[in-house]
Amino acid sequence: MMSSSAATLSSSPFSSSSIYASSEFKFPSFSQRSCLLTVESRAKPYTACSSTVNNTSASGQIRHCSLSRRRGLAFSATLPFLLPLHEFVDNFGAKAAESGESEYMRIKEEINRVVTKGKAAGVLRLVFHDAGTFDMDDNSGGMNGSIVYELERPENTGLNKSLKVLEKAKKEVDAIQSVSWADMIAVGGAEAVSVCGGPKIPVALGRLDSMKPDPEGKLPQETLDASGLKKCFQRKGFSTQELVALSGAHTLGSKGFGSPVAFDNSYFKILLEKPWKSSNGMSSMIGLPSDHAIVEDDECLRFAFENPLKLPFSSYPLS
Repeated sequence: MMSSSAATLSSSPFSSSSIYASSEFKFPSFSQRSCLLTVESRAKPYTACSSTVNNTSASGQIRHCSLSRRRGLAFSATLPFLLPLHEFVDNFGAKAAESGESEYMRIKEEINRVVTKGKAAGVLRLVFHDAGTFDMDDNSGGMNGSIVYELERPENTGLNKSLKVLEKAKKEVDAIQSVSWADMIAVGGAEAVSVCGGPKIPVALGRLDSMKPDPEGKLPQETLDASGLKKCFQRKGFSTQELVALSGAHTLGSKGFGSPVAFDNSYFKILLEKPWKSSNGMSSMIGLPSDHAIVEDDECLRFAFENPLKLPFSSYPLS
């Protein structure tokens, strides 16, 4: 979310110029299924998708339709009145459950083939950098696959490697049924958490890919203080508690918070010790300035004290 890498992009097949020229990246990846619903299991046939979807109106303007769970519930409640009851029950219920569940499981299976513990941190960072461009003020950005157009931005250095990992899985899925990059990245993030021992996070499908990069300057900077972090995340719809919980994802990777491949609560435990204030040269390199800022703010500190008792963002589904 707020990290960098020394890897270069000059020869990357995922540079902006090669993406536009390559036939492997076709946008938008419009899904043939409804973006309102996704299937998790036969016992729980569908849930509302809370992702943001770009729709093009007749006038050619892009409008954003935020599909809240409440609207999804209203849709599922009124749909039987729009269709003959037997058709709704027999066709929609059974067929949607069957096709939706199999597609979701296929995506997960292919991702699990390529996302190892060693690659999990990079894939999770890819998720945050795609979704982290969301801005409530103008309802722009979000989990829309636009990251494939943004790889040459300084804050996205090194993410071409993680995208290449997911591309291997995407090719296998696309051979059977097309899947958007946005869905692929979202499920990839959830599986990255799971493979490292974190919670299993169900992911709704149905996102559409953007056809252009998101606006620049939307991701939180590594140098932000607590006040700046809270303002940045408020524009994305996150509370201070959620900001602290999501920061716990830095427990994965090379930030120095315990094992780089274990999704646990080491981030919060080490954060409270403030090792960067030690005279030890190595300890001073633990975490980013934005991590340090969390325990220097009373409100953030309160939630940081609570989180050592549980896993990072375990209560917040990856939508």
